[in-house]
Amino acid sequence: MKRAAVALIGVAIAIPEPYGSDLQRERGRFGDPLAGAIPTHVTLLPPTEVDTGDLPKAELHLEDIAAGLTPFEMHLLGTDTFRPVSPVVFVRVARGAEDCEQIEGAVRSGPLNREVVFGYHPHVTIAHHLPDETLDRACDELATYDACFAVASFSLYRHGSDGVWRPDRTFAFGRGTSQAQPS
Repeated sequence: MKRAAVALIGVAIAIPEPYGSDLQRERGRFGDPLAGAIPTHVTLLPPTEVDTGDLPKAELHLEDIAAGLTPFEMHLLGTDTFRPVSPVVFVRVARGAEDCEQIEGAVRSGPLNREVVFGYHPHVTIAHHLPDETLDRACDELATYDACFAVASFSLYRHGSDGVWRPDRTFAFGRGTSQAQPS
C-alpha cells in the first residue's frame, strides 16, 4: 500500500523587522546551527506531519481561526531558559503570552489536533542544543532585550527538502483571508 505524501508544517507568529533579523543574527552569533534555517518566531504549532491531501482542510481551519482574532501587542523582554528540562535559551514574551496561548489552543485543534511533549510556553528561541557555557552567555548577553510590536497575523510554514523553514501562507486577523507567500 502506497503511503500518502506528507508535508512537514508548523504555524507561528513571525517576529517583524528589524527584530526578527536581529534575533536571528544573535542566534547565529551564539553558534546555533539552525539559525539560518529557522526564521525568528513564536511557535503556535510545532513541526507536524500532515498528508498533503489534508492541507486544504488545515488551511481552512487556520483561516477560520484568524478571521475571529484581533491584533494584539507583543512585548519581548529579557531572557529565560528551559534548562534542565531542555537545552534552550529564549527571549520571554512579557506581553501577549495569553493571546498566544489562546491562539495555540485553537490552532492545535480540529484537523491539526496533536499531542505535544511539553506544555505550551510562548517564547522566541535564541540558543538551542549548545554547550552550557554558550547557553549561559546567550542568556546573559540578551538579558536586557526589549522589543514591542503589534501582531496582526500568523503564518503556516513548510519545511523544505533543504532543511529550511519558509512561510507558505500568512493568515491576517479579522479578515478571513490569507496571502500566499512569494516563492
